[in-house]
Amino acid sequence: MFVRDRDLVFIVRGRDPALICPVDAAQSAVNAMRAPLLRTDEAVGQDHPMLRTQQERQKLQKPFSPRFGFEMIMAKHEARTLRQVCNRFLESCVITLIRKQPESGEGLYLRHGGFIPPPMENDTQSAASRLAEVESNIARMCKPARREPADVTLIAVSKTHPSERIKPVLEAGHRVFGENRVQEAQEKWSALRESYPEVELHLIGQLQSNKAEDAVELFDVIHSLDRPSLLKALAKAMDKAGRRIPCFVQVNIGDEDQKGGCPIAELPGFLDKTRAAGVPIAGLMCLPPADTEAAPFFAFLAKLAKDNGLTGDEGGLSMGMSGDYETAVQLGATHVRVGTALFGARG
Repeated sequence: MFVRDRDLVFIVRGRDPALICPVDAAQSAVNAMRAPLLRTDEAVGQDHPMLRTQQERQKLQKPFSPRFGFEMIMAKHEARTLRQVCNRFLESCVITLIRKQPESGEGLYLRHGGFIPPPMENDTQSAASRLAEVESNIARMCKPARREPADVTLIAVSKTHPSERIKPVLEAGHRVFGENRVQEAQEKWSALRESYPEVELHLIGQLQSNKAEDAVELFDVIHSLDRPSLLKALAKAMDKAGRRIPCFVQVNIGDEDQKGGCPIAELPGFLDKTRAAGVPIAGLMCLPPADTEAAPFFAFLAKLAKDNGLTGDEGGLSMGMSGDYETAVQLGATHVRVGTALFGARG
């Protein structure tokens, strides 16, 4: 069903269109954005009797890019309902990033069936609430999968967030954090760890070989071991530091040229080389291709771990972020990397 109101274009598909987003719930956010509330393209079917003609549909979509998916801003209290509706009824849950947050702060931006909250208050109460919600979601997903929540490590991804945004999460009791860059982590965590020495720090971004020594000195787990040159540098750095850092082997699960990760065909041999170098294997890590359903890639990573005999301490699965960590937990993730759902959107 199409409904058009000034700049607003609603394209609704589902048993209960009222659940998608009423105009009054998002009006202020949309006015602040000066952008359409929702956009779809060929991924949405044309079987509804109230659907306008193809010509009118093309006319409505002309100003937009041809990217598959939909965009939506909505009221905070509607987030959970909308995500469930999208997952159940829409054929595509792909979201294209809108660059500007609504000035009113009333809206949420959805991505891959999950959601990105507006900027948070920097206080312990808000941090504790967000942390409790994510932990509750993990526990809820563990139940049908017959898993224990304690078997899933929540990594609070604090990359690009300053210390004042991290402290409320620390004060809420969380102690496992993830950073993308060695230098940024050094600048933030050298001071934070003086007050919170029990913090466990994970490197979740790509690592240059010339930063291996710094990474081994600072981090407790590395999630991006993906090539022989880095393996050699890490083994040398670990020997020098006298400490062994567990490493996840990153797999190029979507066979994407622009991404790091060990090619799938080379994984068995690379695992053998890692063990021979004395570098502890923590498991496998993946980043599914953007703008696509993550579940098949998570399931495939779990199969690769099983096929390569990764069990026990070597059997970890680092997969899932803010938009899809619940799916990842259902499919066996032992480590989920969640940033936006805990800290809010990055500035």
